[in-house]
Amino acid sequence: MQIQRSFKGDKSTGTLFLVPTPIGNRDDMSYRMIQTLKEVDLIAAEDTRNTGLLLKHFEIATPQTSFHEHNAMEKIPDLLAHLESGKDLAQVSDAGLPSISDPGHDLVKAAIEREIPVVAVPGPSAGITGLIASGLAPQPHIFYGFLPRKEGQQKAFFQEKLAYPETQIFYESPHRVRATLENMLAVYGNRAVVLVRELTKIYEEYTRGTITELVDYLEENTLKGECLLIVEGASEQELDLEEVDLIQEIDLLVQSGMKKNQAIKQVSKQFGLQKSELYARYHQEEEKGESDGN
Repeated sequence: MQIQRSFKGDKSTGTLFLVPTPIGNRDDMSYRMIQTLKEVDLIAAEDTRNTGLLLKHFEIATPQTSFHEHNAMEKIPDLLAHLESGKDLAQVSDAGLPSISDPGHDLVKAAIEREIPVVAVPGPSAGITGLIASGLAPQPHIFYGFLPRKEGQQKAFFQEKLAYPETQIFYESPHRVRATLENMLAVYGNRAVVLVRELTKIYEEYTRGTITELVDYLEENTLKGECLLIVEGASEQELDLEEVDLIQEIDLLVQSGMKKNQAIKQVSKQFGLQKSELYARYHQEEEKGESDGN
């Protein structure tokens, strides 16, 4: 077992500071974030141009070095050497907490292996900020970040998470949100979902509804800006769905006098399923029954 105590006064090596940056509103920059960036010897930035604008705004003169997914492996030894020389380093991403959607995690692991102190400065986080205002259960929750882009990979991903009861948080491009929701609907059924757009900015927007309602909404509304999707976890009813004979549920409604299409629509809505998939499944069972009868 390894025990590390990180504090700024330990100068046998420098300290690696993980410093968040605003996710849209510069006023979210805290005094500690500003002071840390002023006091360190070097800033490792995901995009030095973006970070440069932030540093200029807050009159921070600390030099930067580029550190992103394409140069991380070659830069980490240099950054470790900087820290081991006794100089402090701050790592920042373009927005929000570092080490989540950038190579900061690799740097953190390498620093810990060299017994270099690592200090996380708290600050803006899009996922948690959106979650607490979403209206969906904040506890328990799972943050996943960016989703796979291809339809098959997305559906396989959702299938793995189908029975998770936790509220799920995803990042998504505005151009792919509708397709992602359709893939989610095909696997999860019609759960509650919140689409968060332009968080902390002037056009911040929360769109709440079911997955089908948001798909319909996006047919007529074009999205711009960064997006979050926050989706409710599996309910007890969904977890027990495998024990439900859906075909029998439809047949009972038909026997009560309801038309087949109406019965399929009602059962799909009741269990949060896509009508088209249930319709195909029902008619496959019908054809199988007729075949067995012959």
